[in-house]
Amino acid sequence: ARQGGGATASRSAALVRPAAAPREPSATQEGEHPGGYADPDDPSEGPRTPQGSSEPLHTGSDGGAASPGTVTREEIIDRARTWLAAKVPYSMSAYRSDGYRQDCSGFVSMAWDLRSNQWTGSLASFGERITKDELQPGDMLLFHNAQDPEDGSHVTLFGGWADAAHTKYTAYEQTPPRTRSRTTPYAYWTNSSRYIPYRPKNLASGSAGPQSSAFPGAAAFGPGKAGAHVTRLGAMLVARGAGRYYRIGPGPRWTEADRRATA
Repeated sequence: ARQGGGATASRSAALVRPAAAPREPSATQEGEHPGGYADPDDPSEGPRTPQGSSEPLHTGSDGGAASPGTVTREEIIDRARTWLAAKVPYSMSAYRSDGYRQDCSGFVSMAWDLRSNQWTGSLASFGERITKDELQPGDMLLFHNAQDPEDGSHVTLFGGWADAAHTKYTAYEQTPPRTRSRTTPYAYWTNSSRYIPYRPKNLASGSAGPQSSAFPGAAAFGPGKAGAHVTRLGAMLVARGAGRYYRIGPGPRWTEADRRATA
């Protein structure tokens, strides 16, 4: 069985697939407890959901595993935003038309253009471990509980810092009930100390280096403009109190939210 965790899953199937069932927080409306727990005063309690294993894209063909594509940081965020705009429902058994599983690890597999469905126990092999100070948009924050994958395992995409002190960031994630992006405390709402930052190994040449702090000029901002500098500007504006203008957080493409925040 590709998707374990159900009452009908066979005992033998559980022995041949990766350990399943991360516990992932539910999406909420603004002002609600961000973890989606039954008891908002007890974040140690949360829904348990099964997790898919490593597998090729679910396209209906018999094609084997493909090598990851090459992506830029801007492309990673753009790919993540396609699911955000489509409000893709969270599911461990459903697949998008592109073949990616609609859970947290399938979402990162899609954004990183891995051309296969991975799970929290395998995603680290597609990245290079980095430090918090090295995080840039498109990197991931991964918590895989090897002792008990059902207990808290989850992964998010880092979309950029939301404050100058680097205590909050824009997280893109696939979590019930659908894809979301929101300002999140570093490294996450729960099990914060256990999340590890990774940079994708398949970044396009020249996109993995440190961000320049030089001002690129006013011509680099405005309608139709895009790039990491736009995300950085948005993060600076949020740090100065303009967060109310960003419904889903700063991103690499210039939007009306950036214009209003700048004004």
